[in-house]
Amino acid sequence: MKKDILLTMTSVQYIGKERSETELITSGTLEKTADGVIVSYEESEATGFEGSKTTVTCKGNDIVDIRRQGANNSTLIIEPGTKHHCHYGTPFGDFTVGIYAHKIENSLDEDGGRLYLKYTVDINSSYISDNEIFLTI
Repeated sequence: MKKDILLTMTSVQYIGKERSETELITSGTLEKTADGVIVSYEESEATGFEGSKTTVTCKGNDIVDIRRQGANNSTLIIEPGTKHHCHYGTPFGDFTVGIYAHKIENSLDEDGGRLYLKYTVDINSSYISDNEIFLTI
């Protein structure tokens, strides 16, 4: 059963010694499934992806699939110890990124909770950034 939620997502990006942080507070839905939890929300002008919907599918601490569909389409697969080559769409063009996940800490259930992701991004095997996502419901 889907339930309406308020979510807070903080994204932190490290490039060398520089750190940048963005925070999003928005409404969305949460659905408990047999395999885990699905969180969905509409992107806005504030995120730069207006006209797109993001769906975060969590299967325990094993794998998180983040998909954006609509005006900009992307798929990021976060799986600790594994590198995935993923499609990433932006208003400026699409490209393929390498995602190497270091950690997933997932306590999401039908009542909410928290999700923490830590991963590294590269393009053509060239380091781009280290990233963390903190999602709280």
